[in-house]
Amino acid sequence: MSKPVLEPSAKYSRVMLKISGEALMGDQGFGLHPPTVQRIASEVKSVQEMGVEICMVIGGGNIFRGLAGSAQGMERTTADYMGMLATVMNALAMQSALEGLGVFTRVISAIPMDQVCEPYIRRRAVRHLEKKRVVIFAAGTGNPYFTTDTAATLRANEMACQAIFKGTKVDGVYDKDPKKFTDAKRYDTVSYDECLAKHLGVMDASAIALARDNSLPIIVFSLDEPGGFRGILRGEGTYTRVQG
Repeated sequence: MSKPVLEPSAKYSRVMLKISGEALMGDQGFGLHPPTVQRIASEVKSVQEMGVEICMVIGGGNIFRGLAGSAQGMERTTADYMGMLATVMNALAMQSALEGLGVFTRVISAIPMDQVCEPYIRRRAVRHLEKKRVVIFAAGTGNPYFTTDTAATLRANEMACQAIFKGTKVDGVYDKDPKKFTDAKRYDTVSYDECLAKHLGVMDASAIALARDNSLPIIVFSLDEPGGFRGILRGEGTYTRVQG
C-alpha cells in the first residue's frame, strides 16, 4: 500500500490527538460504544489520508479513573495503575477500529505487555510515524500520579509533534461551562498562563506547564463535529488555540 503524501493545505505534518476515555462511551454511562469508536476512527483516517502523521493518547475514564478510585478509599498508586490498564483496553479498541478501516496502527504501552502491544521505545515509535502508521500511546507515562493529559504532552514532545489536538464535547475553551451558562465566552486564543491562572480546565496544570515550556500549541476542538479534525488541520472550523 502506498503511503499518503502530505497535502499542501495541511497546517501540520505531525500531531498528537488527545481524547478522553469518556469520548468512547457515546451516550452510555460506562464502557465502550462501538459505533462511537468507529466514528472517531473514521475521523482519524480522514486526517491520516491527508498525509499527516498521527499520535494518539486516550484516557481510561470510561472504564476506571484512578483518582475516583482513590477518593473511594483505594490506595492511590494501585488505583492509578488500574486506570493505566483501562487506557490499554481503549487503545486496543481504537486500533481494531482503525485497522478495520485499513489504517496501519501500533499500540505502544508504557507498561510492558508484549502479548498485546509494543513496549515504549522512542526511536521505534518515531519510525512507525515515519511509515505513516497511527501510533496510540497507552498506559500513560507508566507512573502513578500523572494523568493522560501529561502523558499526551510528554509523548507529543518526544515525538516532535507540532501541536496537540484536544478533542472535547465543546468547540473550544470557554470561561465557564457553555452547557450550563448561556453567557459563556469562548476564546479564539488563550495563553498557557491564563489557562493556569483562571483554571480553564483545558488540561491539568502539569500538562499545560510542559506544553508552555516547550512552546507546543494546544488546539481545543469538538470531537462531535463531523469532519472537524480534518477541517481544523486545513485552517477551517471553530476551535481555541492555546499558545504562549
